[in-house]
Amino acid sequence: MNKKHSTLLKILLALFALNSISLYLYFSSSHHNHHHPPENHRETTAESFPIIVPHRGRHFSKPWPIIPSYLPWSLTPSVEVRSCEAYFGNGFTKVTDVLPAKAAVRSGSSWFKCHYSATLRSSICEGGKIRMDPEKIKMSKGGEKLEDVIGRSEEEELPEFEDGAFVVEGEGGARFKRRKLVGEKFLDEFLPVGDVLRHTMRELVRSTVVVGEDDFTCQEWVEEPTLLVTRFEYANMFHTVTDWYSAYVSSRVTGLPNRPHLVFVDGHCETQLEETWNALFSSLRYAKNFSGPVCFRHAILSPLGYETSLFKGLTEDINCHGASAHDLWQNPDDQKTARLSEFGEMIRAAFGFPVNRHHDDKTVSGHNVLFVRREDYLAHPRHKGKVESRLSNEQEVFDSVQMWASSPMKCKVNVVNGLFAHMSMKEQVRAIQDASVIIGAHGAGLTHIVSATPNTVILEIVSSYFRRPHFQLIAQWKGLEYHAIYLEGSHANPTVVIERLNNIMSSLGC
Repeated sequence: MNKKHSTLLKILLALFALNSISLYLYFSSSHHNHHHPPENHRETTAESFPIIVPHRGRHFSKPWPIIPSYLPWSLTPSVEVRSCEAYFGNGFTKVTDVLPAKAAVRSGSSWFKCHYSATLRSSICEGGKIRMDPEKIKMSKGGEKLEDVIGRSEEEELPEFEDGAFVVEGEGGARFKRRKLVGEKFLDEFLPVGDVLRHTMRELVRSTVVVGEDDFTCQEWVEEPTLLVTRFEYANMFHTVTDWYSAYVSSRVTGLPNRPHLVFVDGHCETQLEETWNALFSSLRYAKNFSGPVCFRHAILSPLGYETSLFKGLTEDINCHGASAHDLWQNPDDQKTARLSEFGEMIRAAFGFPVNRHHDDKTVSGHNVLFVRREDYLAHPRHKGKVESRLSNEQEVFDSVQMWASSPMKCKVNVVNGLFAHMSMKEQVRAIQDASVIIGAHGAGLTHIVSATPNTVILEIVSSYFRRPHFQLIAQWKGLEYHAIYLEGSHANPTVVIERLNNIMSSLGC
């Protein structure tokens, strides 16, 4: 018995000694790392946005998904002005080096260049070793809860840049004389105002100054490629889609190997639409959330949504038609595009939905007819919570569609009540993806058709008060079948709506 106790005591003493040695090594290592951080590490200096220094073999940016409609974005100088690729893809063929990259590599200074599109009359600018000073950007903090900023003006939310809000380092050492990065002639050529009332990207570049190495100091670095985005009409689905598309095109034109991080250079409050921003890109942060000046190893300035083909098509004749990427790869056509289909697949893939173009199981459980509704909700600080009606008897029309779907038919039809204001963005995209037919009054919610699958049919009910071609054009550019019911006023005859639905379902084999 004593021998057993002795053995047990020895085991306990050995375990205690081993544990003591482990604790010593742990705290010794922690102390050492605290004072002498390893060369490769990741530290967090502010809310949820890490300052990233890559570890070997580790990735901090989301990879690009594999999508069927993707076509290469490599720059081809032969892209014709006003061709479909110039409007929707890489028409940014004129490149100017403001601060050449070769010199930057040699001296360790900054680099900066702009890619100009003669078709869109706008530029995607990018640079390396760029410092942003949030204190020199006048705007609200941004990212607040909507209910906390009710009544705040839009002027407070849009940025005003002091000189030096953005800084780059010039080649020439400590004796370099401080100067503006570009002059007015450059701004007029590469960042023209056009029809934009307040061109914040132009003002950002105008505020940028070049300094010597002694005046370029950084306490915080963002190592991963980062898009700088300023949003207008940020709570509106249509205008936000133009911003998403501009950010996506900017990422592809600049050849980013992974999805970039985002910094909103505006002071808007939170919206439901941020769910998709977060899904599409690697991370999201507001400029004013940085505690002080921050330096970007690679920053990309995304053009305003007003400068995209999606917006310009409302006033310009963009004669393009959607086609499959497979067909265009085999038979290139300047009057056809697969870029919007690529973008729609990007949105679906970002939420984890299938994007295989041969995948079509919509008819397994019946055809979904998605009725996109317009409902009251509080959109932004200046909004009263009331949505302007585009279909005065919407509920009557919806009830009639439900009754029609419940009547005997060759195919099973499921009517989906698209109350998007009360659905997450992922749920909205899922409803769009699963729909065989999308019906609704003219309104921003119909912009979701950019994510619709190739065989989806669109039926838009158009009030005589709101006859604009937003969704007819998106359908055309995606190659979707589109129908419209044009009203006198805003009241629709349910019988006419049902008749059009019957015709559509017949075309689908029902």
